[in-house]
Amino acid sequence: MFQLKWLWQNLGGDRARYIVALCLSVIGCSLTIINPYIGQRIVDTFISNDHAAQNLADKRGLLIGLCLAMVGFSLLRTGLAYLTTMQYEISSQNMLYRVRIYLYNKIQGQDMHYYDHNRTGDLMTKMTGDLDMVRHSMAWIIKTIIESLTVFLAAVVYFFTIDVELTLWLLILSPPIFIVAYIFAKRVRPMYIDLRERLSQLNTTTQENISGNRVVKAFAREEYEIEKFTAKNVDFSKANKTAALVWLDYFPYLETFAQAFNVILMLAGGYFVMIDRVTFGEYAAFSSLIWGLSNPMRNIGIIINDIQRFFASLSKIVEVYYAHPGIENKHNTQNIRRYTGRIEFDHVSFKYDNRLVLDDVSFAIEPGETVAIMGSTGAGKTTLINLIPRFYDVTKGKVLLDGQDVRKLELDELRANIGIATQDVLLFSDTIDGNIAYGDPELPEEETVKYAELAAAHGFITKMPEGYDTIVGERGIGLSGGQKQRIALARALAVQRPILILDDTTSAVDLETEEHIQKSLRELEFPCTKIVIAQRVSTTSEADRILVLDNGRLVEEGTHKELLAKRGYYYDVFMLQNEGIGRGVTSSGQK
Repeated sequence: MFQLKWLWQNLGGDRARYIVALCLSVIGCSLTIINPYIGQRIVDTFISNDHAAQNLADKRGLLIGLCLAMVGFSLLRTGLAYLTTMQYEISSQNMLYRVRIYLYNKIQGQDMHYYDHNRTGDLMTKMTGDLDMVRHSMAWIIKTIIESLTVFLAAVVYFFTIDVELTLWLLILSPPIFIVAYIFAKRVRPMYIDLRERLSQLNTTTQENISGNRVVKAFAREEYEIEKFTAKNVDFSKANKTAALVWLDYFPYLETFAQAFNVILMLAGGYFVMIDRVTFGEYAAFSSLIWGLSNPMRNIGIIINDIQRFFASLSKIVEVYYAHPGIENKHNTQNIRRYTGRIEFDHVSFKYDNRLVLDDVSFAIEPGETVAIMGSTGAGKTTLINLIPRFYDVTKGKVLLDGQDVRKLELDELRANIGIATQDVLLFSDTIDGNIAYGDPELPEEETVKYAELAAAHGFITKMPEGYDTIVGERGIGLSGGQKQRIALARALAVQRPILILDDTTSAVDLETEEHIQKSLRELEFPCTKIVIAQRVSTTSEADRILVLDNGRLVEEGTHKELLAKRGYYYDVFMLQNEGIGRGVTSSGQK
């Protein structure tokens, strides 16, 4: 079975420990027949025997020895149970640790396409609840199956040694119990798959609401979000209750069959005692060990419930475990070389889910050149720059760095040559210093301050309670949009890469701050090819060249003066921003 092979594969260095735990389970459960056997000896020798009084007088040492043996075997089984549980827990926890690390690395190594098609809440569920269900299966479900099966077989073998016919009378209940269990398992499995999906949706709703709490409050949509969460919670609750009620449909049958073992023993066993087929001691042994037949049968429903949950969770984990990124980072770069920074787009087209985003785009950027990219919303500007560090791969054409196709470059080396300040600024829950030095943790403090000054961030940072040691809240909570953009810019500058990509990183700053940043970018101490996405003409006018995208196509290219002379899209934006007039500019920025 695939699931068991997967578990065995991921046990890794704990396989021997787990095998020992399984063996201890079998040994410990096999010892359950010892005390009933001793009880049988005591009853037959010292209670129901015609010479019981004589035996009590003559064989008192044997009685004491048998009683001490019962106590000793009980303590032995308790000790074995403790040791066994510890081995299961240690091996399952170690496996959980390794798998979680592996899955985290897998998720980290996925390309952007994977993140575009997988919900964050669902991934979090896989990394937490689903993994814990797998650990629970290793530590308890398999343990319970092994122990129930061992107790059942040990009891049956012992009963057969006493009386075959009475044992067969007891086993007559087994087939109907297995039939009921099979029907239950077949019915409940799809319910747990559905339950797992509803839990994922609930977690996704929760995650989105928490991360977007500011937007919720800004639009006073708390009631709406509560209703949405409540609806998901109700769906999950209903699915949970439905699965539980299915178990309750079959529970009376399984419980009745389990209790029927005692009835059969009382009737058939009592009759066999009356006709002297079995002794009182043997009947007592049957009576004290009958739970070895009834309990495993009673546990079948619980085991099936947990197994179905395990299958539902493991199928989700396996999706991540065996997911292969389309853009793979092999991490096999020894010496990372520094590029000169020449970038060329050679007839590049890109489709996203069969939607054409870029169409036959060609241009070249020379080392040290500053190129600005403009265009209306949805024109493909961010997509274009995402192709350079291979967040996505082109559908047609080639993106070349220093004359080499980026698809043939090792990702570690490629991205080690690119500094990026993204449009959606993400700051980590760390100090401001830690955020700026994120790309180079060994960055000296004076260097951190220098790049903060270049990004016009030093002023507001020094006014904060703890300066550069101020803890930034999750995703930069507590900072304005402009402050976050400047810290992100300082982070991109601090790594001193030969290629710098700035995706609309000055949109939230004032003109004076923007001018300071523009001056800093022009006077960088290290050679750097700069690509700047911007909508302000004040940002693009200083660029060596300006590229204008429209519906995924490169429609204009040239310097600030050249594009103004063409009187196209760029001219319209310039007039709109500087004089408030243009040649029929629409709200989308197109003519």
